Amino acid sequence: MGLDRSRWHIQRKGDEELAVHPMDGTEPRLVDDFIRHLVSQLRAYNGLRVPAARMRLRAAIHHGPVELADNGLAGAAVVTTARLLSSHHLYDALKADEGADLVLLLSDDVYRSVVVGGHTTLSTTDFRRVTVREKEYESDAWLRVPEGDARPATPSRSGADHQSQPPLGNGPEGGMVRHDYRGERINVNNFAAPVDLRGGVVGFGSADG
Repeated sequence: MGLDRSRWHIQRKGDEELAVHPMDGTEPRLVDDFIRHLVSQLRAYNGLRVPAARMRLRAAIHHGPVELADNGLAGAAVVTTARLLSSHHLYDALKADEGADLVLLLSDDVYRSVVVGGHTTLSTTDFRRVTVREKEYESDAWLRVPEGDARPATPSRSGADHQSQPPLGNGPEGGMVRHDYRGERINVNNFAAPVDLRGGVVGFGSADG
């Protein structure tokens, strides 16, 4: 619930899209889960295409009241989102990181209420503060290149004929642990009552080990 796009108001303009998510208490999932799954789907899509045909996205998230006007969606929140999306910081981030499929910019309000407030799995260290100056708009915003540390390594220029592999880390007893995200292989446990995980350890792994 909440991330069902059939419930969103969508307004398209050229290669851009303005999507208004209902204020239903699931806003942290938009910043966290939705972006994570979007990056996973982009990686799968781009993995089947030559570099020139890849789809690379700029994303900006802000919150506030939105009005339905004769010419579409309107209001200060719409204007702010448009200014964030037009920011050169997003274009510069894509240019600087050719392996990135998506770059994200959060307004200062969203960052402080959702990320700093501890309502996502994200850390403040996942973001970098920038100043957005677009037309009459000027404010701090928070830039992130999602899953940047989980992309396949770039092949060396030595011409070695080996395939790129997702980064690996040392596991217990000398084993290896994969850190690549596999959105299609999620095992969900539903609890009917509150669960106290203080002092507990939660682990995740792919189905094939």
